[in-house]
Amino acid sequence: MYPEDRVLVGVINRKRDLDKARYEHWYRVPQGKASTGIHAEYIAFYLSRAFKELNGGIHYYARRTGIELACRRDLLPEEADHPRADHLYHRLQLGELRRKDPPILNPTRRPVAFIYTTWDRFTEAKELADLYSQADHFVDRVFHALEQSGVKSRRIYEAEQGDDGAQIRVSCKKGTIIASTAAQGEHVIPLEADNSAEAIQASVDVILAAIEAYGGPQMVNVPIEG
Repeated sequence: MYPEDRVLVGVINRKRDLDKARYEHWYRVPQGKASTGIHAEYIAFYLSRAFKELNGGIHYYARRTGIELACRRDLLPEEADHPRADHLYHRLQLGELRRKDPPILNPTRRPVAFIYTTWDRFTEAKELADLYSQADHFVDRVFHALEQSGVKSRRIYEAEQGDDGAQIRVSCKKGTIIASTAAQGEHVIPLEADNSAEAIQASVDVILAAIEAYGGPQMVNVPIEG
């Protein structure tokens, strides 16, 4: 275990899926749903309301030992009539499931899909917000400000990108706009990870101007997987 090891936090909504992680040592992720891919040494699990007293916390984690691509019907033959039975999923092979003690809780009820973080943040975190760096917090705020302006963007957290920092990406009619807290380049908008309201608004204004120059946003509807 190294401080810079990557940790991917996923959500478990059903007790049968936690049993598969615990006893069969695997966890599934719909292809294309975990942002830029499955690049993590450890997988941690946020439990939903189905777990009653464990609801709303990260209580377990495991080392990722392998990965393969498979159809949902092959992973869950007992659910062969599921609407997404023919969809592809990443089957993450896991080591022994371990308890996170104390668990990482979510007192602000922040929405959870997939979270990328690092081992040092994961081991010290007491709340979900502790998993994010200052750059990640900044990108979160820019993301939500853009959303309020009617623009759909994609967040890429610092733990995913390493030296390329945290990023906001917007698909436009003339190409993709990249705004980054670290990466440099002719077509990259630099972002200062300053969480003041003024800095957030200034970054949003720059991104909106770039979107206009790139012909406006390209809207894509992405179906929800399960």
